[in-house]
Amino acid sequence: MQYWLFKSEPFKWSWEDQKARGDKGEEWDGIRNYQARNNMQAMELGDRGFFYHSNEGLEVVGIVEVCALVHPDSTTDDERWECVDIKAVCDLPNPVTLKDVKANPKLSEMALVTSMRLSVQPVREDEWMEVCRMGGLNGKSLKPL
Repeated sequence: MQYWLFKSEPFKWSWEDQKARGDKGEEWDGIRNYQARNNMQAMELGDRGFFYHSNEGLEVVGIVEVCALVHPDSTTDDERWECVDIKAVCDLPNPVTLKDVKANPKLSEMALVTSMRLSVQPVREDEWMEVCRMGGLNGKSLKPL
């Protein structure tokens, strides 16, 4: 299993919006960055990700799962742009702020710190476990600590 981070501005698409889609999930569309698109091309069904509120909030608020492999982005006719579908899995009991991530030496190399503008980012397994721990979840089972 691979781990990822998906950024969204809450006024455009919030965690509450994502959860409302249920198991059907939602297309992670509108991405127009080659590196972010390439990250989605590398995803597999069942991969997990953090749902991160950018611009307002600046915090990891939930866990998502890839529920549909990469396919054409329905918001454009340009064949270069593809996306995956993701579904909400669970809330993070204690949202983890960007400030908290930056303050944790174990996360100093996390893409959220080093590539802050990238909207779809890889997350290493050790980073996944640490952010989950900070948020009150066991990173493997997603059960509360």
